[in-house]
Amino acid sequence: MELFNKMIATALKVSVHQVDNTLSLLAGGATIPFISRYRKEATGGLDEVQIGEIKDRNDKLRELAKRKETILSTIEEQGKLTDELRKRIEQSWDATEVEDLYLPYKPKRKTRAEAARQKGLEPLATLLLLQRENHLDSRLSAFVKGDVKDEEEALKGARDIIAEQVNEDERARNQLRNQFSRQAVITAKVVKGKEEEAAKYRDYFDFSEPLKRCSSHRLLAIRRGEAEGLLKVSISPDDEECTGRLEQMYVRGNNECSRQVGEAVRDAYKRLLKPSIETEFSALSKEKADEEAIRVFAGNLRQLLLAPPLGQKRVMGVDPGYRTGCKIVCLDAQGALLHNETIYPHPPKNEYAQASRSIVKLVEQYQIEAIAIGNGTASRETEQFITSQRYDRKLQVFVISEDGASIYSASKTARDEFPEYDVTVRGAVSIGRRLMDPLAELVKIDAKSIGVGQY
Repeated sequence: MELFNKMIATALKVSVHQVDNTLSLLAGGATIPFISRYRKEATGGLDEVQIGEIKDRNDKLRELAKRKETILSTIEEQGKLTDELRKRIEQSWDATEVEDLYLPYKPKRKTRAEAARQKGLEPLATLLLLQRENHLDSRLSAFVKGDVKDEEEALKGARDIIAEQVNEDERARNQLRNQFSRQAVITAKVVKGKEEEAAKYRDYFDFSEPLKRCSSHRLLAIRRGEAEGLLKVSISPDDEECTGRLEQMYVRGNNECSRQVGEAVRDAYKRLLKPSIETEFSALSKEKADEEAIRVFAGNLRQLLLAPPLGQKRVMGVDPGYRTGCKIVCLDAQGALLHNETIYPHPPKNEYAQASRSIVKLVEQYQIEAIAIGNGTASRETEQFITSQRYDRKLQVFVISEDGASIYSASKTARDEFPEYDVTVRGAVSIGRRLMDPLAELVKIDAKSIGVGQY
């Protein structure tokens, strides 16, 4: 659609011609990598991120267009589609605004307000909303009939109708959204009786912070705790200020009708509006946190994978440890395993002298040029041990991230490479190879296990 293409071009600050050509190529079955690599002349040099964004925005706009068709058809079937309403829905491309416009006409399961309408109480709700009747008592008896047993039940039903109207009012919803965006506070508390089980979420047992200042990693941790049933989470603005602003919109007098409207507004806020907008902001904040987490992950992963390789040098890989010892492997310049053994320079065995002799001998025997030490348990002590030895040559010593090495060592890839060795040897080989060529080694591991996220 020409309109979609113009909207996408404006949003992404590219030309309509670029968007037209990109969507044509996608419609013809071309993939994003193919287009970004081989069709630069058609897209004006758009990269894979821009092409992906064009595709995503186009899909969302098409989906919204279908939704609008359904909405217009539903309202028209009810005989309530005015020219003004049709125009507003057709011209809006904000999904939230479209849903707000549709809300008063959306088919509902039987609500309290609908039950009150079926009892004939809508005229009373209208009377209360006008707030002109100064002798309300004299008018109530006319509504006490059929299923309405007394005047209080009539007023309660009328308030339910008003509460639903307030909830469906676009102005009220936007007013509350503004309040949430400015002052909403996210609160987390531990579920009673689950303190021990939720120990890893201890920081959030009694947590409260403005939502707009809550960092993505904290928000995602809170949501994980909630999903595991360990934390109770809520998002709330200042309730008194919110109800006060809503009352200013609807309460226009000081008689009994106005008091009934005020009570209905407070009920609408607590029972309908606040839970609805809270759900909306919960989803929005989670989406933003996910995007930030992905951005951080992508940046860290790119930096790790594109770290400069040491190159073709003979490397010793060391997977440090205390009780189980330090696993040593010697690799040739192409990364092939030449030798492996375990030394015990640390407590509880404290075989320092024997370990020293082994290390010095291996460096000389296999002409080692660099040593890679994993950054796990006993890493610092192992680095001190390695660097304190006297070798027959000058060595470079590096401490290497070992995140994901254990995952790799138990994987099918590792078993295929080293079927005759156990996981400890494979892990040490991975550490050594990460120094030689980070990209070639790390691509063997599932990205989520490499340890470059926000934690």
